Amino acid sequence: MKSHNDGFIKGRVKGVKYAIKGIHTLVKSEDSIKAQLGFALFATIMGFLFSISNTEWMLQFLVIGLVLVAEAINTAIEKIADFIHPEYHEKIGAIKDIAAGAPAIAALISLLMAGIIYIPKIITLFSV
Repeated sequence: MKSHNDGFIKGRVKGVKYAIKGIHTLVKSEDSIKAQLGFALFATIMGFLFSISNTEWMLQFLVIGLVLVAEAINTAIEKIADFIHPEYHEKIGAIKDIAAGAPAIAALISLLMAGIIYIPKIITLFSV
């Protein structure tokens, strides 16, 4: 929580501490983030194996970040919804379904990007 006595630098340091705590909680408690980090590691290894270009690295890390951010936001929305209304409620269920769509869309975009980057390289590899 921000205090009026915090200076700019002290406030930023506190913010970073909260962010690190949030990332730690997310990775420790959410299987979906663990799975996405596994896919990110796999994609990174593939990037090294196929010697992707700097532009391809940037795009790959951008979509990895997109998926992880979407998963984190989805988790936050689900936790807020569960806190507000712990029992099943049709409207809360709809909100959670919509929130779950965000990482699904991000994952589809990342698969398309992986195809754009890696399919030509795989075709070239097997054409030799």
